[in-house]
Amino acid sequence: MISKQHDYGLFKGGSALAGGLSVPAEWETQSCLWVGWPSHQELWAGELIEAARSEIAQMIEAVRDGQLVRVVAMGSAAARSVKALLGSDNLEIIDSPCGDVWLRDTGPIYLGNGEAHRFKHNGWGGKYLYEHDDTIGDIMAEISGAQLIHHDFIMEGGALEHNGEGVLLTTRQCLLNKNRNNWQQDEAEEKLKDALHLKGILWLNDGLKADHTDGHIDNTARFVSENKIVCQKPYGDDDPNYKLHLENAEKLCGSGFEIVQLPSPGLVLDAEGEVSPASHMNFIITNAAVVVPTYSSRSADEAIEQLKDLFPTRQVVGVEAHALLTGGGSFHCISQQEPAKKIRLI
Repeated sequence: MISKQHDYGLFKGGSALAGGLSVPAEWETQSCLWVGWPSHQELWAGELIEAARSEIAQMIEAVRDGQLVRVVAMGSAAARSVKALLGSDNLEIIDSPCGDVWLRDTGPIYLGNGEAHRFKHNGWGGKYLYEHDDTIGDIMAEISGAQLIHHDFIMEGGALEHNGEGVLLTTRQCLLNKNRNNWQQDEAEEKLKDALHLKGILWLNDGLKADHTDGHIDNTARFVSENKIVCQKPYGDDDPNYKLHLENAEKLCGSGFEIVQLPSPGLVLDAEGEVSPASHMNFIITNAAVVVPTYSSRSADEAIEQLKDLFPTRQVVGVEAHALLTGGGSFHCISQQEPAKKIRLI
């Protein structure tokens, strides 16, 4: 564990939060968890759709005792498959037009004051354009009864990591990528601070190799408290992100936050023998549980034990996510928390 005194002064700019609350941290109380359900056979080759559904069902089983889970599935057959695997306890099935399962990116970002913020979506830089990905966020906000606020720039939720106090962690590789918005860092900071009431932004450079999202932060580093960040350390000499993990840890050590390093899964190959963007960082934090994606990796137990120390009041469990990873992400990517509303004292 690397410890530094927290210092907001290291962040550029930043004023009092005007006009609303900052984005709540993921560990704050949630009213429900939204989860995407594989509904399009053509997007999941062969038997992968059933395998991915099984992995998601295990994740939902681990969290639904602590809160309502809303599962978005398109069509009666997909909705029936949810009920067949999970029943109906503490579960709401939303049969709605939707693209693929990645609600972290296509859904809204909820604030604790009843607002749901929506950004433009262009299929992760034009790579994966699915019908209804650009509308499911509006549907989620309507079901939540949230005040919908649209923004005029492209953004995915998985690219943004929040500490609950107005500080954002992200990567330049994604946010400054020319395939999203044609802007420089100063303009990106101005737009994001205005939209999400930020005090400051902490930048890393790159995300994982073979990450289809162009370096989403939720595969790289995560806040686990207001003043603490977890990132990865290399696991094995053949770790494809060996240098990246060392560089990120060094960068974060100078940020003023306390830094904890968890082992990466190391080298994880796909069915074609290519590097996969496997990451234990893609865990979800819910009211009663933390669910960590595993990939039959020897490092999984160590990562889970460290997270148990970080979340002593929650059950921390590992769930295999091989099938889900074939789509490019894991449990954090397919989910979006809806925070409980906060009462603002004036």
